[in-house]
Amino acid sequence: MSIEKVREYFKQYNLEDKILEFEVSSATVELAAKALNVDPARIAKTLSFKSEKGCILIVCAGNVRINNKKFKECFHIKAKMLTPEEVYEYTGHHIGGVCPFGISNNDVKIYTDISLKAYSTTFPACGSSNSAIELSCEDLYKYSSSMGWVDVCS
Repeated sequence: MSIEKVREYFKQYNLEDKILEFEVSSATVELAAKALNVDPARIAKTLSFKSEKGCILIVCAGNVRINNKKFKECFHIKAKMLTPEEVYEYTGHHIGGVCPFGISNNDVKIYTDISLKAYSTTFPACGSSNSAIELSCEDLYKYSSSMGWVDVCS
């Protein structure tokens, strides 16, 4: 899925014009924070992990890391990240633009980490390595079709 498909997805919510595109890369937390001139913690990164029936996407604050013990307690599997090829296969997004929006693959389960709740708004990517959208935590949860809030980061 590309930025055009994410833009199409957001049309149903009249948010397609809120997508920000940059002249510079926003493919990492640090680059996105610099492009937006915000604290890196406010970048909502999307991490992808293998599961028994597909993959799990965790959307979390830019300044946290997956806590392997918490992940295993929550999902009852070891946290094993997808390869770049697997990420694209499941999400339709390339590394650097992975986001939780408009993913129609039933084998992808999306969760939002409570680390995001520390901020009034965050900036997830929108399908490309130079895009983002500013959303409240509640809107990010809603528009990502999150299956629930989890506590799997440190």
